[in-house]
Amino acid sequence: MIDEMLSQLSQWLQGEGLESEIVISCRIRLARNLSGYPFVTRATETDRRSIRDIVYRVANEIFEQSSFYFVDIDTLPTLDRMYLLERQLISRELVESVGIRAALIDKNESFCIMINEEDHLRIHATTSGFEPMRIWQILNEIDDKLSKSLSYSFHPKLGYLSACPTNVGTGMRVSVMLHLPALAVTKEIEKVFRSLKKVHLAVRGLYGENSQPVGDLYQISNQITLGKTEPELIKTLQNFVPQILTFEKQSRDFLMREQREILLDRCSRAVGLLKTARTIGSVETLHHLSSLRLGVHLGIIENITIDEVNRLFLNTQPAHLQKILGEQLSQNNRDVERAKYLRSNLGSI
Repeated sequence: MIDEMLSQLSQWLQGEGLESEIVISCRIRLARNLSGYPFVTRATETDRRSIRDIVYRVANEIFEQSSFYFVDIDTLPTLDRMYLLERQLISRELVESVGIRAALIDKNESFCIMINEEDHLRIHATTSGFEPMRIWQILNEIDDKLSKSLSYSFHPKLGYLSACPTNVGTGMRVSVMLHLPALAVTKEIEKVFRSLKKVHLAVRGLYGENSQPVGDLYQISNQITLGKTEPELIKTLQNFVPQILTFEKQSRDFLMREQREILLDRCSRAVGLLKTARTIGSVETLHHLSSLRLGVHLGIIENITIDEVNRLFLNTQPAHLQKILGEQLSQNNRDVERAKYLRSNLGSI
């Protein structure tokens, strides 16, 4: 199952959709719990097994079995868990927790249902570009189908109940992953973050909660759901994300106009290092790929497309690199093989 994914680019890295030169992906997640069972932190292994089996049975009734993978995360090798994490299909919490837990993954990687993470179900859908309403329509349809066969924990005043108070209500988290290198270069990024806090939007790194931004990639999402409807939560991002996109575009224009030589130097250094390095770490790789991606969008760098750069973002991550090579490697050997992989894929630039 895992090896089948190697041949395709994850849905969120397709480089398509509205504003895809800046908006890497748009994602919506719903937290749901089954009535009659304690929250995961209080559930016994018997409870967790029962929840997993119920969801699996219902999924087989709703979806064609050939259209999804069903993965028992607790028995999956660590490398494969990290591989699914890097593809944004499962969370770090699902990777690192213990006990019976699973994931139902659409073969096109457009949606995933995590089972026995912080809540009984974490249902999420993702696409490239900024299209939250389209994602919501897909996810809402999946949730409606599941709710016909699953009894959710729901309070008439509070809404959907969750193990985390910030998820009570709709259980929804709407997030976008943005590539903001120009705001970082011009030192304007902190101003953007301060404005987001005022409207209760959180900024996280590549792998969501408790992760640090790398490669100028930032996830922006709502912090609370209680007292808000699904359209209101989506509307908040629809109101503020375009402003961020405008600031990033203005910063890119400023760099091209006023600091062109500095920008050219940044991009050419990134290309030079990526094409010639004999050893390179994953964080440093993301940093230079960020400059490469910026250069491609601005027309400074030719003979490579945005989706090809996106593929490099993913395939140079530790688990992906090892899966591509078909062996587990020490960190030093990964750094050597990563450099070799980059040299072989960037020769035409």
